[in-house]
Amino acid sequence: MALQVDNLQDHGSEHCSPGGQYSYRVIGACCRLFDREELPWPCCRLAWRSKEPSWRRIGRRFVADLASRRCPSYAVEVLEPGSRPTRTVITLFPLRLSPALQEWWYSKQPASLDPACQRPPAASAGRADPNDPAASPPVSLSGL
Repeated sequence: MALQVDNLQDHGSEHCSPGGQYSYRVIGACCRLFDREELPWPCCRLAWRSKEPSWRRIGRRFVADLASRRCPSYAVEVLEPGSRPTRTVITLFPLRLSPALQEWWYSKQPASLDPACQRPPAASAGRADPNDPAASPPVSLSGL
């Protein structure tokens, strides 16, 4: 059974990978998107029985990846001994987002587009003292 996640990993925190092969430093939480332009283009094969993807791409180009929308994804810097840090996105598939965190992470509601909504309500409610040095500022991923 998968473990349920109720909060974000903090910016700058270092963690070991689930398999223990490497460690990584968290840059920030991110949404893993699927590029619909990567879909295979139609061809004339009988095996498809006319159920192939259409030539016409209708709708948004980037959509939330269905395989990873229940799991947390982070922009990270992989820290391997003896090599340069590499920036990438990892999805922690053994973990599952709580329903409230999943709604914040992959919300389709117009209110979620507000720039002030950078942290989930539960995570920001837990930080009572704004002068606390342990409290990390919200992470902006616009530079990635």
